Amino acid sequence: MSETDKELIKKLKKKLKVQEQKNAEIRDHMAAERTIFANERTLMAYLRTAMTISVGGYVAIKLSDDLYLDVIGVILIPVGIILAVYSFVRYRHKQRIIEGHHQDYCPTSHEHERAHNELPQPGENGKQSAA
Repeated sequence: MSETDKELIKKLKKKLKVQEQKNAEIRDHMAAERTIFANERTLMAYLRTAMTISVGGYVAIKLSDDLYLDVIGVILIPVGIILAVYSFVRYRHKQRIIEGHHQDYCPTSHEHERAHNELPQPGENGKQSAA
């Protein structure tokens, strides 16, 4: 193998290592985005369940003439409300943890740092300020 071939291989390995580093940073950033979306999906699932429980309690009260269904309805409505409040508290707690990890993230390449700073921060609801 000639000296020029060795130099070429060395340059290619260096470029490959840089590209792998960039890819790893992009994977990390995408994992953070997936975590944010998963937290939002979980909130929606909790709220859907809370609403179903509360509506079930309301229907049990309105459409029944039996005392036991009235009691079940009176129990279900507050349970649904409590679940909705719990879901918001849980969502906000998890969101703060995610934001903390997002702020602690330290990109190693300049390109990724620029891209990281241009993306909306968690909790901004996708709104970007005019630059």
